[in-house]
Amino acid sequence: MTDEENTPIGMWSIVRDITERKKTELERENAITALKRSNEDLKQFAYVASHDLQEPLRMVASYTQLLAERYEEQLDEKAHRYIHYAVDGASRMQVLIQDLLAFSRVETHAQTFEQVDTHCALGHAIVNLKTIIDETGALVTTDDLPTVQSDQFQLIQVFQNLIGNGIKFCSKHAVPHIHISAQRQNGHYRFSVKDNGIGIDSKYKDRVFEIFQRLHTRKAYPGTGIGLALCKRIIERHGGRIWFESAPGHGTTFYFTIPVNPPRSFNRSAPRKDFVHGNAKDGKTH
Repeated sequence: MTDEENTPIGMWSIVRDITERKKTELERENAITALKRSNEDLKQFAYVASHDLQEPLRMVASYTQLLAERYEEQLDEKAHRYIHYAVDGASRMQVLIQDLLAFSRVETHAQTFEQVDTHCALGHAIVNLKTIIDETGALVTTDDLPTVQSDQFQLIQVFQNLIGNGIKFCSKHAVPHIHISAQRQNGHYRFSVKDNGIGIDSKYKDRVFEIFQRLHTRKAYPGTGIGLALCKRIIERHGGRIWFESAPGHGTTFYFTIPVNPPRSFNRSAPRKDFVHGNAKDGKTH
């Protein structure tokens, strides 16, 4: 501060209280640390689930079945029923662990995005679903599909889960028909997987994508309640979104988007083994 002759006569000072800002920064750092710790815990769970948990379950199922075979003539109907419950419980637990493992590996075992022919990815999914397709006589058809930047293994998982649901949640009096198509819209490819199943009430539009959420009893429709949560996590990793349109009794169409040019922040990879099985098919009708 100066007088009229420009002689310094004082000074101004501005003091800002940055306590709240520092507090916010500390909270953010703590949250990042907690997230990193959570990710490490998830990796550890994946290891435990794939090794330490599955082997005891395999032993329980194997030895229970062996017991039933060896002492078949000495066991009454009630004993056979109990053995069936034990084997079935162990088998369902194995499926649950495998699904949880797949869910946990979306980030930790991801592959770098590459050019993927979605007809080829769809073909892999159909090969993996061959048994249930043959049993139900399901028809899977497709329009022309694009080549996209994606993780091929994860794209197969999305198709496999959505098509599998379309077959599973079909009326017993109908032949499942699932149709896959895609359109380019505003920098994204929008895929649709349409079925002629029992449909979903729109009030469950968020719930169906939450892990372990089921709309039906296990007896009516078997499953772990992880499939759609896995799809959502995969599509979000690709920078897209997933949703559905449906009405009870009128089938369901699931939509998901994949960017034409995914941001680099989404294109992360980690070493993993290739779990794709079967040979690629890429016809118009499967």
